[in-house]
Amino acid sequence: MRILILGLALLATPVLAVAPDPEAARVARILKDTPLIDGHNDWAESLREREGEGRWSIDLTQGLDAKPMPYNTDIARLRRGMVGGQFWSAWVSSGLEPLEQVKQTIEEIDLIRDIVARYPQTFELAVTAADVRRIHKAGRIASMIGIEGGNQIDNSFAVLRAYKALGAGYLTLTHSRTIEWADSATDNPKHGGLTPFGEAVVHELNRLGMLVDLAHVNEDTMRAALRVSKAPVIFSHSGARGVDDHPRNVSDAVLKLVAANGGVVMVNFSRGYVSDAYRKWQAEESAEKARLNSPPFGGLLIGQPDKAAAAMADWRKANPAPKVTLSEVADHIDHIAKVAGIDHVGIGSDYDGVDNSLPEGLESVADYPALLAEMLRRGWSDADVAKLAGGNVLRVMAQAEKVAASMKAELPATATEPALDGGK
Repeated sequence: MRILILGLALLATPVLAVAPDPEAARVARILKDTPLIDGHNDWAESLREREGEGRWSIDLTQGLDAKPMPYNTDIARLRRGMVGGQFWSAWVSSGLEPLEQVKQTIEEIDLIRDIVARYPQTFELAVTAADVRRIHKAGRIASMIGIEGGNQIDNSFAVLRAYKALGAGYLTLTHSRTIEWADSATDNPKHGGLTPFGEAVVHELNRLGMLVDLAHVNEDTMRAALRVSKAPVIFSHSGARGVDDHPRNVSDAVLKLVAANGGVVMVNFSRGYVSDAYRKWQAEESAEKARLNSPPFGGLLIGQPDKAAAAMADWRKANPAPKVTLSEVADHIDHIAKVAGIDHVGIGSDYDGVDNSLPEGLESVADYPALLAEMLRRGWSDADVAKLAGGNVLRVMAQAEKVAASMKAELPATATEPALDGGK
């Protein structure tokens, strides 16, 4: 009897309706009209590296988060994230022989194109801003290609033009190493920025209508490219140095130059580029690893990998990594908007390129709406969030197309030897 009375009481209790999240509804409206475009995702490179020949047949629709090493990307999560456009990165190691870099770059472009062909209801290749808008309107994800390293052209304008013919939309001038014609942010500089050959690369990118990507380059290279480029530039996956003083990020002085150029800085989600505290912790962790075991030259526990691993685990327990959150990514967006202006900031996650070193709340491609909702809560208007999501990079793409059209009478660049730059 008591059970019956309790059951009747529960039935009589009104069910409280959960109010819909107003920011979520606003984000959905914004992304219906404006495609959310991410400047950098390494999914294809990660598939190539981890799956081997299985990359051609692996089911990409869902479940890749359940892999032993989870992916940040699959089609189900792209849909939940309301992604409208994506620059898929074609990256290969700059440590490879030059011709091997070219070969592997072409193979990676081929994989991106194969993914698009395998899932035509989800993806479609895009090379212009108009393509992106049309594909988004049709309910598919506009798929663009970025070449992540000037080393991947092997000092050849012919190779660069071949990448363009295969659908590449941008070239990152360097990756982690300084190359023969451009200085990297994470290597010792050699050229004071760009050599004359490097300036010619920027000019040829402008002529081709490919975006000049300044992620990974040092400040001198940023300034040189901004001086030379006739078209707006992008930083496909960078951050604000005023928030996290990492050399991969963009200083306030350069942000002002980006505004004058009309370009866009697309904010990276990697914890080391987001949080200054985490960046410093990473440096301390690396120093401790070297102190314990740094083959072949030394370390307190050199030649004793098990003891070194146990000691490293003890160190991490005593020195836990600082927490990094979605809010801190929003801080970068706010800072760039404050210094350069709302027209010069975008999103460049680096998903599947940072070994899941991601802020809490931004663990996968499903989480973009949460970041946009955070900006709305901070007082951004729907129009401002639309610019951040994709409007700004669409404007840059369209302007680069206009610059290319204005240069169509120019002959293709033909220089092949960076060493002919007078030894600079």
